Amino acid sequence: MAQTDEFGEELADFVRRVAELKAARSVPADDLPTVLDAAIFELDHVAGQLWPWYESLSSTGPSGVASVDRQEQQLLKALFQRVPVPVALVDRETVVRRLNFAASSFTGVRAGYATGRPLTGFLAHADRAAFRSQAAAVARGEGDRSLTVHLQQQPAVPVRATLTALRPSGEPRTAVLVVLQPADSRVPSPERAPGPVPPLTETTRHAALMDLVDAMTTALLSGPVGDPAGVLERAAGVLHGRFADWVVADVAGAARLSRTRVLAPSDSGAGARGVAAQDPAACPLVVEAARGGSTALPVRPEDPDAFGRDTSGAPILVRANVTSLLCVPLTTAPGSVQGVLTLFRSGARRAFSMAEAQAMDMMSRHLALAMSAPR
Repeated sequence: MAQTDEFGEELADFVRRVAELKAARSVPADDLPTVLDAAIFELDHVAGQLWPWYESLSSTGPSGVASVDRQEQQLLKALFQRVPVPVALVDRETVVRRLNFAASSFTGVRAGYATGRPLTGFLAHADRAAFRSQAAAVARGEGDRSLTVHLQQQPAVPVRATLTALRPSGEPRTAVLVVLQPADSRVPSPERAPGPVPPLTETTRHAALMDLVDAMTTALLSGPVGDPAGVLERAAGVLHGRFADWVVADVAGAARLSRTRVLAPSDSGAGARGVAAQDPAACPLVVEAARGGSTALPVRPEDPDAFGRDTSGAPILVRANVTSLLCVPLTTAPGSVQGVLTLFRSGARRAFSMAEAQAMDMMSRHLALAMSAPR
């Protein structure tokens, strides 16, 4: 940068000297040789010094500037990641572009998982629309905003979200910087809320799933077969609590589905009664599973009406604070659907994994065979 400034000063001096030489054309003829010598000297100065200097700056300048820019960007990225405040960078649709270490710890969501997903997916359903609206307003240049939201995994803890506009260099659209802080100045901690399942090795996870499959097989073999409601009753008892917070069982009849069993957390109260009273035909996920015969595994379901509404008109997924669910059709080999089993996990409990979905798919075939077996 200093060399560029020095070259600019030298070039400005040269331009001034050329202007003086032009003005000297009016001197008497006897003095013109002196002016001509000065002009030749200036030409030699340009050819011998200024021009090589310019070529040197042209070849090294851009890369040097680019190197400085890269260093600045690396510094800013490091600062973003290390700042001890939960910060997320999102676009106007709230899709996460970056999540720093503090935000990953604060929300309980890995940065790699969050990137490319809407930040609203990690908030309670009731807060999503307001957050989207405020983020869009900030991105339009309508000023900074602040609102109170709740994380889906810890809905009892209010979180203050502050949004401000940010224009990243070289990008045409404005991004939104989101700062998350506890509204009551307390950081959510596992001691005050049900913590996630501790990290397990693949071997331990596999062993736990095998224990579940063994318990399910024992339950199916220890009771009568050919009774769909009875089979589902025993299966729901195995799955409830150890594998899912909610178990909803629907049996496929001659004309329509009927809800036979709902097991819910002990404090669900009216929520469980509302799910039990729901018509399965009004539940899109159940209808789609019964019709298409494929398992659904939504994690942090975006559509609050995916499982329909209860008798009071409230979305069941919102009322039950569902963070992940498994909707599994009970299908025999020829493809006949005997029923649909839906499992909810709520609050801070770890989301269903693909391995768990695969194990549940295997158990669903065993259930379907037990339901359709002759008495």
